Amino acid sequence: MPLLIKNGEIVTASERYVADIFCENETITRIDKNISAPPGTEVIDATGKYVFPGFIDPHVHIYLPFMGTFAKDTHETASRAALIGGTTTFIEMICPGREEKPLEAFELWLGKAQGTSACDFTFHMGVTRYDEEAERDFKEIVRRGVSSFKIFLAYKGALCVTDEELYKTLCLARKLGVITTAHCENADLIVELQKKLLAEGKTGPEFHEASRPPVVEAEGVHHLMTFAEMTGAHVYIVHLSCEEALREAMAGAARGVNVWVETLIQYLLCDKADAEKPNFEGAKFVMSPPLREKKNQKVLWNALRKGFASTLATDHAPFDFATQKQMGKDDFTRIPNGIPSLEDRVNLYFTHGVQRGQIDLHTFVNTASTHAAKLFGLFPRKGTIQPGSDADLVIYDSNYRGKISAKSHAMNLDYNAFEGMEIEGRPHVVTVRGRVAVRDGKFVGEAGRGKFLQREPNHF
Repeated sequence: MPLLIKNGEIVTASERYVADIFCENETITRIDKNISAPPGTEVIDATGKYVFPGFIDPHVHIYLPFMGTFAKDTHETASRAALIGGTTTFIEMICPGREEKPLEAFELWLGKAQGTSACDFTFHMGVTRYDEEAERDFKEIVRRGVSSFKIFLAYKGALCVTDEELYKTLCLARKLGVITTAHCENADLIVELQKKLLAEGKTGPEFHEASRPPVVEAEGVHHLMTFAEMTGAHVYIVHLSCEEALREAMAGAARGVNVWVETLIQYLLCDKADAEKPNFEGAKFVMSPPLREKKNQKVLWNALRKGFASTLATDHAPFDFATQKQMGKDDFTRIPNGIPSLEDRVNLYFTHGVQRGQIDLHTFVNTASTHAAKLFGLFPRKGTIQPGSDADLVIYDSNYRGKISAKSHAMNLDYNAFEGMEIEGRPHVVTVRGRVAVRDGKFVGEAGRGKFLQREPNHF
């Protein structure tokens, strides 16, 4: 069925104007004033509301075996939550163990998402080891449409790569035209600091941040900058949390390193005091890199505003508080890492960014949608509103007022890190390729309608 959205204020990364949008065969086919609806067209009146391109979360974990357990969301629950929050596309991290074959891991993750996700999806391919067999697999995975890698400079003995593997990964990425996303810390320093703290009897979640302080993250970024400079590879720092790490990234960029920075909604609104809450409540806020001192929030907002940070993501990784987080009750190193935020990213970013004057509407759209589409080979199919683009649209009601609560969220877990926070605005209608998936906070779409988005390398 064709779809016509009338009288909305269209906002992209660079334009803002009132017009109608006509969608047919899953794409936007016409943008104009006073479009007449052909017979059989669904018409939505967007008067007084913004119309944004569907938002893209470039960093989520859904199927995730991690620290002896599994993340709680399925692709069905996560995609529903994403859509309710205005996210129409996400990029999931494939995180195989070192002993797993990369191609088998890719097929496993793809199989989990296909037929269940209600929104479109693609992947970053995790490189957790590098040998001849793995290299052959990586080339085949790129051929199948995954044009980004993910490496870890953390989680020693599990996901972390050696320097030799890092060098070879970046060389292959440069050769194939693939961007490499990177978790930047120093795995060895973390292990030693964890041992020291535990030996001193410091076992609670409040000591997680001390085991991987800002200097450890900054050292990881510096390390990546060196290897990227040596190889000419394009790199993307995931979940950057602090001023020290940002300074190292900017120093790399200043000397010609091809580097982009992602930060998270958690780092803008929460701080290390949350992870220090009594009665083990702090475990809800344990993630890596950790929440930092509050002073970093101003730095990160400025980075988004000035373009030093390109994207705002979630690193969504949901683990129940009552059961899974309790695994680290007597040892903070065993708390499953992650703060779920897939559903709340866009509304909180709009509330605390746009409504508070921290960022303008164009920056909002660019950092939460467009720039991710450009970096990861999805633009202009995704991330903008123009004829020929997929009809992923968010009709946004900036007058809505509400409150976040685990009791009402769609994510499949028992707590919300943003519990009780007010939101000023939410999606009124969300479409996926021209079909309505959300109306007034309720999911009305179809599980399994989401498509795997194949991407081409060499998109720089």
